[in-house]
Amino acid sequence: MSNWFIEKWFLLNGTLAVMILILIFGFLIREGLPALREVGLMEFLTGTRWMPSSPREAGYGALPFILGSVMVTVGALAIAIPWGIATAIFISEVAPKRVKEFLKPIVEVLAIFPSVILGFIALVIVSPIIATVFDLSNGRTALTASIMLAIMALPTIISITEDALNTVPNDFREAAIALGASRWETVKMVVIPAARSGIVASVMLGFGRAVGETMTVLMAAGNALSMPVKDVWNIAIPNFLVSVRTLTANIAIEASDVPWGSLHYSALFVVAMILFVITFTVNLIADILIQRQQGAMRND
Repeated sequence: MSNWFIEKWFLLNGTLAVMILILIFGFLIREGLPALREVGLMEFLTGTRWMPSSPREAGYGALPFILGSVMVTVGALAIAIPWGIATAIFISEVAPKRVKEFLKPIVEVLAIFPSVILGFIALVIVSPIIATVFDLSNGRTALTASIMLAIMALPTIISITEDALNTVPNDFREAAIALGASRWETVKMVVIPAARSGIVASVMLGFGRAVGETMTVLMAAGNALSMPVKDVWNIAIPNFLVSVRTLTANIAIEASDVPWGSLHYSALFVVAMILFVITFTVNLIADILIQRQQGAMRND
């Protein structure tokens, strides 16, 4: 009887969670539909001019925000992935017990660190350093935001990668050592390949954590409306040394001033819809990879 009740309870909670997600996405579609009908999805995805309140010719191109979000997130992952995976390997495979007990709380505290404080650090410390090093008039750039987002993504990557490494059976390690492999060879050739799905999932969840961040990016990135690219041999490449605006920052900046029910109001819901689809897809894929990792370890 108790098992039946527990199963139904979990089923109810899972169903409610799915329904809430469907309702949220349905609400976004309903509110964003007027803008989609008026402007068109392709204009949002490929347009480079965002001026919804222009009295002459309004523009609803969200590509600068999409590119800005991708740039700061990819930049953050480029910093966080090597550091995060290396730290997780150290904690799981190398560090003595006392060192593990010291490092784990630090990682957990970093995970709950208020984003507004990191944004303030970006303003008063990181931004001036970036401006000095690269001789810029304004240090609030995509690079500044990437550095701060890397700090925010590190706990996610470290924790999930460490969990993935810990799910690898010790028999794998003992067998490799018995065959003459060193500790590093065992980690590199046995443990990491066995935990690959979990490591990839940690990276994807780190991506989801970074792409959905608002306050830190709002304070660190500069929030320029222009395309964050430069021409090199007639090829447009991302420029990390200019100010950018992300999807989340654009919603935060404009939501409080937009007239309710206007086309501008509806356009912000389309931006939110794009963000929802990106984060939901990334987290869904990461969850599938984690389940695959756990299932593979149970089978072994």
